[in-house]
Amino acid sequence: MRSKNLATMSLAIMALGFLATLFMPENLGVILLRGGFEAGLVGGIADWFAVTALFRHPLGLPIPHTSLLLKNRNKLIQSLISAMENELLNKESIENKLRKIRMVAMGSGLLTRLFSRKKARAEMLEQLAGMVMRLPLAGAVPYLQTAAADYIRDFELGTAADTIATNLMNEGKDVAALDYALEGVAAWSSRPETRAMLGKIASEKLAEVKLGGLKGMAFQAFVGFMDADMLGEMLQGMLQSGIRDFREEDSPYREEIIREIRVALFQLINDETRHASLKDWALNGIQGESVTAFLTKQLEHIRSKAVALLEEDRVAGGRKLFALYALLVRRVSKEESWIQGWEERIRTALIAAVEANHYRIGLLVKENLDSMDDASLVNMLEEKVGKDLQWIRVNGALCGFVVGLVLTVLQLF
Repeated sequence: MRSKNLATMSLAIMALGFLATLFMPENLGVILLRGGFEAGLVGGIADWFAVTALFRHPLGLPIPHTSLLLKNRNKLIQSLISAMENELLNKESIENKLRKIRMVAMGSGLLTRLFSRKKARAEMLEQLAGMVMRLPLAGAVPYLQTAAADYIRDFELGTAADTIATNLMNEGKDVAALDYALEGVAAWSSRPETRAMLGKIASEKLAEVKLGGLKGMAFQAFVGFMDADMLGEMLQGMLQSGIRDFREEDSPYREEIIREIRVALFQLINDETRHASLKDWALNGIQGESVTAFLTKQLEHIRSKAVALLEEDRVAGGRKLFALYALLVRRVSKEESWIQGWEERIRTALIAAVEANHYRIGLLVKENLDSMDDASLVNMLEEKVGKDLQWIRVNGALCGFVVGLVLTVLQLF
């Protein structure tokens, strides 16, 4: 320690100066110097003794009222704890400081500085990609299946279906669906292959009819006159004519079939047995191996896409990540009430943590000091305050030298 060496040098200078003046011829100058060095030596020794007595026994001698710090170790520790808890880091000062800090703004500023660094963004994206790759997707599938099964069990199928059907009917979607189906049937019925198929079916079925008497003779004559092509053409024309009638808005047949479709639909919607059967089918299916494999495959696909996007943005310097962060910051900055709410929540949580854990400051100080032996404690204190204390020794020697000169002059007169 430089100040300690300087203090020792000042004491040595006083001692050497005093010894030197003892062997010099007597004159006024030597008398004055001897008085100054003598008083400086006494002052230096006295201050050395006082400073040393704070930390240890001077010269290793168990002189009373020395090694004061070690003798009062417990008092010193309690004083430090009291100073930390009640003066330096008391709860009120910490809470007042927390109330002045804008938590969200400070956090936003730190994040902005972090996101503004290209290297930091690249590291974040790399870490995110690693986290995504380590996600246990196989373990997540059973949870997804369980959640879906719970949702299906609780889902009110009849209520939802009734609401959907009512909305569709109010919007005329059932009529539109009928027109779409009729248009499809009309296109199908106009094909040549449809005509041939209808003729073939009609011919086969007519051949199976067995009638006796005059009706049978007449029927057989009709069947013999009509071949498959004629029957197909006749049936095709009848089918197309019927479709045209159904497509006419004022057709009574159209209104009748729409009414029947609606009645059948609501009967189906209110059929609890069918609802239960449908739920059972869905529950059995969602727990099956095929669904498990499908979900696993989809999650793997999503993970691969996510990792690829993260890697692409990492190579680009994290531009998309920064753009997303900037978008969030701009959006959040407009929500003053939301920000104030979170400021208050964070502040309240921190103040509560300070209230609950403030005593730990004293415990920590005590644990750290108790873990130090006497030598370590003395060395620590000497490193922290020894420098200033050594200057007391220097000042004592210098002041003693000056006072010695003054007293010697007074004695001469």
